[in-house]
Amino acid sequence: LGPELSYNRRMNTPEEIDSRLTELEIKASFSEDTLDRLNEVVMRQQAQIDALLRQLNALREHMSTDGQATPRSLRDELPPHY
Repeated sequence: LGPELSYNRRMNTPEEIDSRLTELEIKASFSEDTLDRLNEVVMRQQAQIDALLRQLNALREHMSTDGQATPRSLRDELPPHY
C-alpha cells in the first residue's frame, strides 16, 4: 500500500474526521472572507475607473468645444516667468 492510502486508513476515528472537517470549514470561511474583500476592492476600482473615464470624456468634450482643432503641447507654452 502506498503512503497516501495508509495515511487515510489511520484517519478513521470520529475525532480525527471531526477535526479535519472543522479545519476545512475554517479554511473555507477564511477563503470566503478573502473573496468578499477582493470583490469589494474590484467593485471600488471599477467605480474609480468609471469616474476617470467620465472625467476624461468631459475633458475631451471641453477640448473640442474650446475651438482648438489640435491638442496643445506643453512644450509650446512659455513658463510664467518669461
